[in-house]
Amino acid sequence: MPEFTVYLRLGYHHIAALGAWDHILFVAALTAAYGPREWKRIAVLVTAFTLGHSVTLALATFDVVRVSARVVEPLIAATIVVTGLAAIRDQFAAASAAAARAMLVRRYVTAGGFGLIHGLGFAGGLRALLGAESSIALPLLGFNLGLEGGQLVVVAAIFAMGVAAERWLRVTRRTWVLGVSGVAAAVGMVMLAARLHSDS
Repeated sequence: MPEFTVYLRLGYHHIAALGAWDHILFVAALTAAYGPREWKRIAVLVTAFTLGHSVTLALATFDVVRVSARVVEPLIAATIVVTGLAAIRDQFAAASAAAARAMLVRRYVTAGGFGLIHGLGFAGGLRALLGAESSIALPLLGFNLGLEGGQLVVVAAIFAMGVAAERWLRVTRRTWVLGVSGVAAAVGMVMLAARLHSDS
C-alpha cells in the first residue's frame, strides 16, 4: 500500500516536524500540567483533541465544510493563547474536589472543541497534497493515522521533558506548567498578531 504509506508519513511530519510550531505549542499547553501518575488524563485529553480534529479533517477533505485559511490560521493561534492562559489560571484555581472535576471537564471539552479548529488547518494541507487523486478515502485515513502518530510523539516528548525537569533540575510541577504555558501563550500571541496582520 504505497499510497497509504506516503500519506501516513506526510501526516506524521505535518504535526511532528519542527515547523509545526502551532500544533506542538497547543499540545504542550494542553498536557504540560500532568505528571507520570496522570497519564490517563493525558490520554483522555489527546483522545478528545483527536476526535475533534478527525471530524473536521474528514468533513473539510470531502469538501462538506470549507473555511478560508485566512480565518482558520488566526483561530489556531488563538487556541494556543487561550489554552496557555487557561493552564496558568488553573494553577491558581481553588483546590476543592468539585473545582478539580469541573476543571477537568472544561479541559476535555476545550480539547475537543479546539481540535475541530485544528482539523480545518490539517485539512488545508491535505487538500493541497491530494491534487488530482481519484480516491481520497485511503489518503485521508493514512494522513489521519500519521497525525496521531506524530501527536503521540509530541506528547511523549513533552511528558519526558516535564519528568526530567522535576527529577533532575528540581523544578516543581507548578513552575514547569507556568513556564511551558507562559511560553506557549506568548508565542501564540505573536503568531496571532502576525496572522491577523498578514490578512489586513
